[in-house]
Amino acid sequence: MTDIIQLLPDHVANQIAAGEVVQRPASVVKELLENAIDAGADSIQLVVKDAGKTLIQVTDNGVGMSETDARLCFERHATSKIKNADDLFNLHTKGFRGEALASIAAIAHVTLKTKRENDEVGTSLTIEGSEVTAQEPAVVAKGTTVSVKNLFYNIPARRNFLKSNPVETRHIIDEFHRVALAHPQVAFSMTHNGSDVFQLQASNIRQRIVGIFGTKTNEKLVPVEEETDIVQVDGFVLKPEYAKKSRGEQFFFVNDRFIKSAYLNHAVQSAFEGLLKDGAHAGYFLFLKVPPKSIDINIHPTKTEIKFDDEHSIYAMLKATVKHSLGQFSVAPVLDFNKDTGFDTPYEYSKKQPKIPNVEVDRSFNPFRNEPSGRRTPSFSRPKQSSWESLCVETKDSGHFSTGIAQLEVESEEVTGTLFNETEKEPSRGTFQLQQKYIVSPIKSGLMVIHQHRAHQRILYEELLRNITVQEAVSQQLLFPLQLSFSTPDREILASITEQLEHTGFVFSEMEQEQVEISGIPVSISESKVEDILKQVIADIKEEVPDAGFSQNDLLAKSLAKSMAIKTGTVLQQAAQEHIIDQLFACKEPNVCPANRPVLLTMDSSDFDKKF
Repeated sequence: MTDIIQLLPDHVANQIAAGEVVQRPASVVKELLENAIDAGADSIQLVVKDAGKTLIQVTDNGVGMSETDARLCFERHATSKIKNADDLFNLHTKGFRGEALASIAAIAHVTLKTKRENDEVGTSLTIEGSEVTAQEPAVVAKGTTVSVKNLFYNIPARRNFLKSNPVETRHIIDEFHRVALAHPQVAFSMTHNGSDVFQLQASNIRQRIVGIFGTKTNEKLVPVEEETDIVQVDGFVLKPEYAKKSRGEQFFFVNDRFIKSAYLNHAVQSAFEGLLKDGAHAGYFLFLKVPPKSIDINIHPTKTEIKFDDEHSIYAMLKATVKHSLGQFSVAPVLDFNKDTGFDTPYEYSKKQPKIPNVEVDRSFNPFRNEPSGRRTPSFSRPKQSSWESLCVETKDSGHFSTGIAQLEVESEEVTGTLFNETEKEPSRGTFQLQQKYIVSPIKSGLMVIHQHRAHQRILYEELLRNITVQEAVSQQLLFPLQLSFSTPDREILASITEQLEHTGFVFSEMEQEQVEISGIPVSISESKVEDILKQVIADIKEEVPDAGFSQNDLLAKSLAKSMAIKTGTVLQQAAQEHIIDQLFACKEPNVCPANRPVLLTMDSSDFDKKF
């Protein structure tokens, strides 16, 4: 019987490795940016076209490579970072396995141009599907430029599994954020389809955070700083009032490498205990420094998971450090037993003899006298009853009052604060509200129970979807336009759905780098909820952005309906309950909400008979 086990060819092995290293265009961006950091660059440029599907280009001014190194860097497990197995536990660089460039070259068209500072000419290398098609000298500037074109050109199945351009662009921006935040001393720039997305100058951590997430972020930051033998913690946490329902602005960096750790995230959340609302997540930008030998970063292909030698101690230190910072900057209430120097005796008064203060007292003063002697004081005597009667005399007509000043007419009809006119409405159906969450209404066969929040979602969803499609929404103009601030990625998302939002009733008068000015809003929402609604829409779109057309309109209508619907715990008058029931059964799908959850249920009288 013949042998059946054989070695895979190199190009097949590279494609298999690419399945672990390169999952999407953002993976290529991460690897190339980290290589530029390892090359000692202080200026890095990222150029992306069509969300990385057409082109990803990274240019740096690092040390560059020789002609031989330029050829060897595309071989599997070829690296300058480690020499033996012990080096794996003393890593100070980003890439070290030597798989990234080989994997990228196996599934794309790659062009490498590099030059060292002392070399007269550089090297240009072209690779297609792991095969070198050209290598020649080239006149290039110091540093390295890697261009990756037509990603997954030879693996159509992988290319078909890529998401839409907005989704892939968001993943690229996320990777760009992670590398740029970890290295504020390096200048970064990003261009997508010819337009500038980021222009970040070399700065410190706070300025880098503000440069990425907007100037409004500066007032949200609380500094965190602590140094122990186990770990050194630096960075910032966001104030509790700026916590979000999504896990957006949460960044952990260990030795300048971005990681994901549910264990450390729990430590931060525990430090905010009692300061956050239910379902809210604290934001943070925390940088941990630990000895390289105390961690293992080679446990995941993307190197975003790290194994610590002493997780429990780091957990305790991180929780205590964040809690201390919240108390130190008066974010959380604390007991401070330190001495307050404001109560100390000034130095110039320390040797002076105390003097008895001179206090003048008018012993003849009597506040109960009508005419006190000595000085004039205001009289607090009550006016006589006759004086009040002379000011206001009720006439025969109950709707008029005669005064000594003028004739005042008041409305004889009593004004109430109710929205519906109870005298003209139809006889009540007998609906009532249960636990401020359900609307109970009798029907012929028994009872019908309606979930008020989901029912209102369905009503608003169909109304918003109709307005977006037909483009006949009603807008209320604001006397003073709203000035809202968004980060650059959020503003890009908002700009992509501006047309659909305008069809729902929003009017955007200006949209600059970070500021968005709104001069009109839909009639069904209040001015105070506009910012929260737009942030919720952006968060929902970040979770899942459909391609275009009806799908995007559908997602937008669902998000707006969820934000605008009446919440559980809202007290509804009986007329409002009946109004919701009428609108619900005018919908096309009254039985389910936009998220396909049940809106109502019916209980037959026979169900009650079984209970009794």
